[in-house]
Amino acid sequence: MQMQCLVYGPIKAAAEHSPMGSLGGRPFLIVIDGVDECEDKEEIQDFIDGMLAFFDENPFVPLRVFITSRVEQHIQSLLNVPGVHLDNLVDHCSDEDIATFLDVLFEDGRRRSPVIQAYVKQHGEWPTPNDRRKLVEHIGGSFIFASAVFKFIMGSNAEDAQPTTPMDRLPLALKMNPGLDGLYAQTLARSEHLPHFFDIVSTVALLEKPLPISGIAELLAIHTYEVVNVLVNLQAIIQVPGTDNIPVTLCHTSLRDFLTAQSQAGRFFAHPRHHVSLSLRCLDCGLKFRGQMPGLLNHPTQCTPGVAYALRHSLAHLHRGEGHFKLTESDSAVELCREALVLHPGAPELIRLLASVTQSRSRHTGSLLDLGEAVTLYRKVLELRPSPNPVRSMSLNNLSSALLERYWRTGTMADLEEATSLYREALELQPSPNPARSWSLNNIGSALLDRYQRKGTMADLEEAISLFRQALDLRPSRHPDRSSSLNNLGNALLDRHRHTGTTADLEEAISLHYEALDLRPSPHPDRSSSLNNFGNALLYRYQRTGTMADLEEAISLQREALELRPSPHPDRSMSLNNLGNALLDRYRRTGTMTDLEEAISLHREALDLRPSPHPDRSRSLTHLANVLQSLYECNGSIGTLTEAISLHREALGLRPATHPGRLKSLRSLSQVLQSQFEQNGNTGRVWSIA
Repeated sequence: MQMQCLVYGPIKAAAEHSPMGSLGGRPFLIVIDGVDECEDKEEIQDFIDGMLAFFDENPFVPLRVFITSRVEQHIQSLLNVPGVHLDNLVDHCSDEDIATFLDVLFEDGRRRSPVIQAYVKQHGEWPTPNDRRKLVEHIGGSFIFASAVFKFIMGSNAEDAQPTTPMDRLPLALKMNPGLDGLYAQTLARSEHLPHFFDIVSTVALLEKPLPISGIAELLAIHTYEVVNVLVNLQAIIQVPGTDNIPVTLCHTSLRDFLTAQSQAGRFFAHPRHHVSLSLRCLDCGLKFRGQMPGLLNHPTQCTPGVAYALRHSLAHLHRGEGHFKLTESDSAVELCREALVLHPGAPELIRLLASVTQSRSRHTGSLLDLGEAVTLYRKVLELRPSPNPVRSMSLNNLSSALLERYWRTGTMADLEEATSLYREALELQPSPNPARSWSLNNIGSALLDRYQRKGTMADLEEAISLFRQALDLRPSRHPDRSSSLNNLGNALLDRHRHTGTTADLEEAISLHYEALDLRPSPHPDRSSSLNNFGNALLYRYQRTGTMADLEEAISLQREALELRPSPHPDRSMSLNNLGNALLDRYRRTGTMTDLEEAISLHREALDLRPSPHPDRSRSLTHLANVLQSLYECNGSIGTLTEAISLHREALGLRPATHPGRLKSLRSLSQVLQSQFEQNGNTGRVWSIA
């Protein structure tokens, strides 16, 4: 719409009134660079669709659009149509372009710098042709690197030990690592000794939206000059504005990629734990603002940039910091929210905030009281947002999420059924192309998969797979939530493989989990989940094919997952269970007693973490009974066999006639009773089970 009003319409009108006059007979050219850097793919699609529609209707209008972009499927597919000329520059040698680019930059630099003018007057041309040639060769065709090198040469440096003139810095530029990672590391190193360096750089990298210098200082509770002191030496890679109404931005998105990848950034890594600090700082800034301005609740236009950011993005940092909170930090977050709610009782946004931090603390501590309070608070928010409130769907999803989490902990079917119903209502409120639709599709699929695993109804599983596929289609490559959809669809397909034995489902599940794990490098908060799921899929393939490499890799993956789930992590029992199963399989293949002993120990710990009425208690009972039966077959101990029988009986008692695992429990119990018969000749119990 903006392009139509500001560009297409005016040019079309000018051409119609004076086709060869005011426009001079030549078309205007609009250059749009770095389209791939736009994170809003729907906005890019709308822009390209609108542009193509305009030129279809007005093929002779004196206007052309020149677009540059890295090869991205969602962009290339839109532009691969008649009327658009696509040119691949992969094989293009850009040295001459880089040379011209540097000529223009240095000419402009000379005009602006009295120091360079004085040097040229005394020593002649600078840079010399030889220096320019060396620079072009060193840069290697990268305009990003060329720009950064030029800024390094021309920029001032606050460190006394460093050269202070462009002429002194040019030789240093020729020694820079020609890769961007090296450039970033060398540039950052010049400021790392300064106070608050790591907090400032991590904040710039992890902010949901760029902030001006004063906003960064306010959020971190430090002085503005301290932020400037750090950033002034980083202008080769970070855009530092001269006025305070312009945000600090990265010169290129690859810097964020560098800072958020530990393997690349090394000591400059912006750890996800910094989200915890940002979350607490946001909550504190918001509380102070509400205390000073009790008549205002959420009015970002009437407050400073730092406070406006805090009010809008505290929950985002809370969620991104999930798994990295210390207990004291979780307590602080809850207390800050309670204090804010005292100032504004009954405010839906603050009730939701308190619910979120309380739910987050329950994950840290395992407290059902905290989780129950979160459910109650989410219900209150939903009551305050009746239909057709525009954010009702979000409230439905929040309450459903808490109910589903409580179901996972307690096994209460009423929570699962209510969560499923609420998720369906939320989906109805988010028709395509609502950007939140993929979340609702994913949520309903998860609830249905849980219900299938509890009741064994194939219709639930088939619908879950269908919903997960729809969600994945809405989350193409580079979508931040793609790994979640890959993970969920992989789990559902693995469940269908267990039921039907279809090899295609198993192979697709392995492929999906492999891709999901690749998208969750350490320290991604969901890496343990992907390790666990990928390991399970490989274990199932081992059980089908007998390939030892799959079993060894599954054990390795499950060990790493367990290390990432220390007590009291809510999923620790799952990792204990899965690693125990993989070790039991290896014992059965190799006869290594240490594998069997470790499997028994792991399953005992898992059972301890699943007291009644935990929904997975019957599974842990069965698995521990299985490993004990293997031990009995090895040592013939009557005590071991008796314990295995007792565990199988308890598991059977937790699996009524409708439970999908009841038949398996009956078979397992029959087997151990058969072993008991062989031991003492009592057949009665065996025949009653049979």
